[in-house]
Amino acid sequence: MTDLHTARILVVDDEEMNLRLLKRILEKDGYSEVTFVASGKDIEALVRDVDPHLLLLDLHMPPPDGFEILRRLSQQITGPSLLSVLVLTGDSTAETKRKALLLGARDFLSKPFDATEALLRIRNLLETKFLYRRLEDQNAHLEQRVEERTAELQQSQNETLERLARAAEIRDDETGRHTQRVGELSAAIATSLGLGDHFVELISRAAPLHDVGKIGIPDSILLKPGTLTREETALMRSHTTIGARVLSGGKSEVMKMAEHIALSHHERWDGDGYPQRLNGTEIPIAARIVTVADCVDALTHNRPYRMSWPLAQALEEIQSCSGSHFDPQVVDALMTIDVKRRIVASPPHPWPAVKDDQSAARRLTPIR
Repeated sequence: MTDLHTARILVVDDEEMNLRLLKRILEKDGYSEVTFVASGKDIEALVRDVDPHLLLLDLHMPPPDGFEILRRLSQQITGPSLLSVLVLTGDSTAETKRKALLLGARDFLSKPFDATEALLRIRNLLETKFLYRRLEDQNAHLEQRVEERTAELQQSQNETLERLARAAEIRDDETGRHTQRVGELSAAIATSLGLGDHFVELISRAAPLHDVGKIGIPDSILLKPGTLTREETALMRSHTTIGARVLSGGKSEVMKMAEHIALSHHERWDGDGYPQRLNGTEIPIAARIVTVADCVDALTHNRPYRMSWPLAQALEEIQSCSGSHFDPQVVDALMTIDVKRRIVASPPHPWPAVKDDQSAARRLTPIR
């Protein structure tokens, strides 16, 4: 508000002569929104109706006196941008001023009034009040812009991570849905494990990057329909360390988690995995979760080297490997969720599939 004379002022004083004097002073100076009352009996309702910017309040009145009114209005006068109170009093003792200030009064105007002093004190309080109001409005606007910018940056980061995950799979998963399904299934498992909303949010965003290291694996190996040679297997397994290098050095929680997942999602609970042969709880919990989610989705969807399995068969295989390949608690959590709702049956695949015998088809080792 730039014109202080349009500020709403409420004057409460039981002496008619004081009210007439203040009315003359304020009207002569151009204040147009002034309400005068001789009692503070219904002060709360009056303040709600008038919604004043400034209250001129006499202290010594019949009940309720000014001190009681200050107590009743404590919620409205606790902040500098809220209702300002200018006390009208003929009692200038230190004790009276101390008590009024403790109850929220901002300034004092001694009786009998001097017109110039009264107008200066009123103007000072209104200017201070509206300055705080403008600062609060500016701060609110800045906070809103920060929130909007933060949301934009978050959205940008999410899109970047999603596209990075898709880039890693574009060659061996033309639908691009594997990374999303692994993220969703990992989040569901983490929820079942009771790991908290923050962890669930992080793993839903980090898990899709588990195979980002495949960008460094040649198509001749990545898309090979048959069994890999020992040398090819070693190169294929290097996608874990490649992925960790790609994601290393990140400052955000999601990038740090994604790095751990990329490096360790092929470790085994019994220590027979790769690349570091970690075992048990040495393996980060996020990686243990993604290991199971990735395996479920990989088994139930076509791959260049094998056709998809029925979901029931895949879940049976996962359970049979609980305690050896997989963390038993993660497997138990998997079995408590509706996996079928998150796993869509694999469509017909253009790549040729290897015709392994039944025993070979039952092995998890072809999960690359």
